[in-house]
Amino acid sequence: MNISVSRRFTAAAALAALALGGLTGTSASASPAAAAAAAPDIPLANVKQHLTDLQSIATANGGNRAHGRTGYKASIDFVKAKLDAAGYTTTIQQFTSNSAVGYNLIADWPGGDPNQVLMAGAHLDSVSSGAGINDNGSGSAAVLETALAVARAGYQPSKHLRFGWWGAEELGLVGSKYYVAQLPTTERAKLSGYLNFDMIGSPNPGYFVYDDDPTIETTFKNYFAGLGVPTEIETEGDGRSDHASFKNVGIPVGGLFTGASRVKTSAQVAKWGGTATAFDRCYHSSCDTTANINDTALDRNSDAVAHAIWTLSGASTPPPVGKVFENAADVSIPDNGAAVTSTVNVTGITGNAPAALSVGVDIVHTYRGDLVVDLVAPDGSVYSLSNRSGGSADNIVQTFTVNASSEVANGAWKLRVQDTASVDTGYINGFKLTFP
Repeated sequence: MNISVSRRFTAAAALAALALGGLTGTSASASPAAAAAAAPDIPLANVKQHLTDLQSIATANGGNRAHGRTGYKASIDFVKAKLDAAGYTTTIQQFTSNSAVGYNLIADWPGGDPNQVLMAGAHLDSVSSGAGINDNGSGSAAVLETALAVARAGYQPSKHLRFGWWGAEELGLVGSKYYVAQLPTTERAKLSGYLNFDMIGSPNPGYFVYDDDPTIETTFKNYFAGLGVPTEIETEGDGRSDHASFKNVGIPVGGLFTGASRVKTSAQVAKWGGTATAFDRCYHSSCDTTANINDTALDRNSDAVAHAIWTLSGASTPPPVGKVFENAADVSIPDNGAAVTSTVNVTGITGNAPAALSVGVDIVHTYRGDLVVDLVAPDGSVYSLSNRSGGSADNIVQTFTVNASSEVANGAWKLRVQDTASVDTGYINGFKLTFP
């Protein structure tokens, strides 16, 4: 930030529905899925891995990721590669500042109304004195992981989704100003909102919401109210991050912030915990490393990013054909340990399972090559889904088709997962069966 110039959706969604005219979440019950889409939980481990990668980039490039330095271009290339692999259309935009070339990265998710664009962004550059992991690796990583969650879900919102990572923010919002200046008036008019995320994992955090567009503000406030977390209006960096570039040309904006160099008051300590010291004692310093992150704040805010994207995008996904049985409870997978299971109880299906039983698997894990994944039928029959495959890739988010026509449909079906090697960790994030 340039100041010098859980799966906890349900309660928040109910509040947001009242504020935004009846948006609802999907049901995980054994019935056809509802049309409205609920935001997924954003895995903290994934967001933190992105921060680790950004730290490694800084370490390998003189200790920072600042504009005009090799670490910044390497950061852009890192994020772009993730998005390209996920199916985004990416564009690198070049500009010049302080006699050095700068870069913005824009990523568009295919589909949605091109005349209604919801955009989320974060600045990717650091100051020259450090790696910039809270400022602003935190916002950049959360936006990246939310974009990847959109791809994993095959999400089809009514609005077109666009994500941006800005360069040279620390020099005066240079990258985002350039992006907005290059947009024709007709294109600006298509932006229904811009969401900004700058410093969302401060080590002594507060929970601040931008006081700009009322609908966006209410969306974030209601989310945190659903968690029982009080919020305050953001004032420390008001107008001094990239949302200002959009606000200044009339685009509705909003966003989140957890505090920078300002000292947390005693009242705020009573409200949020922590100490009566700076929200981020490493602001613009060399100690802004991966050790300078509050995991709880980063987790809550990352989930809030996804909640806002799903809520504000006029979201709907076509219901699956057939009857869906789902278990969305997290199940930890022991590292190099015993197998664990997630169970769905199928009822009300006549006869046997189909020859094309759809098995939806959502496993968050740092190395899928350690995992053996099976579907276990009610009579104990085992169907192999994945056996230590996928090379160096991480999560398994995939729908498998199984010929289960010899199995009685009703009963307890289990997703069985075992981690067969050491070091990497993860959990079952969800498991569902769809009967045509």
